[in-house]
Amino acid sequence: MAPAAQDIVDDSLKDVIQDLYEIQSSIHGYLGPETHQELIRKIHDLTGSLQSLTITSQNLNIQIPPEIVEYLEEGRNPDIYTREFVELVQKGNQYLKGKSEAFGSFRDILAEDIIKAWPEMEKNVRGIVRGQSRNADVKMENGDGNRGLEGKVRSNGIAEEKK
Repeated sequence: MAPAAQDIVDDSLKDVIQDLYEIQSSIHGYLGPETHQELIRKIHDLTGSLQSLTITSQNLNIQIPPEIVEYLEEGRNPDIYTREFVELVQKGNQYLKGKSEAFGSFRDILAEDIIKAWPEMEKNVRGIVRGQSRNADVKMENGDGNRGLEGKVRSNGIAEEKK
């Protein structure tokens, strides 16, 4: 959507709103045949503004999801739709974060058990865990039971040990 086209549509919308306001004012102050021609002129102005809006809005490429249109047609508040959508996305993110943390924990436990079962593979396992754990907590025990890689893994894959 080009900003210039959007500005033109905004101006057309403002004209429609202004024409509606003027018609409302004319109806409120209607004095009979004296103001009849003025009201007809303002209705013609509104018709012209609506035609202009129709023509200028065809240049916009705005895709509105059908769910939102249905929601509005039912007379519901779009702010509530937005809030519900954000809450739904947050729940999904929390669920996926939990799954990710669970898999990370499983990876660390599996790596510890592999090292205990096959000590000769310790270097390879630690390298794999380091590669899988970039910017994540890494907690693996050394063969002597002490935490050797506890800390953060830097973006280059090297673990920073906590002391």
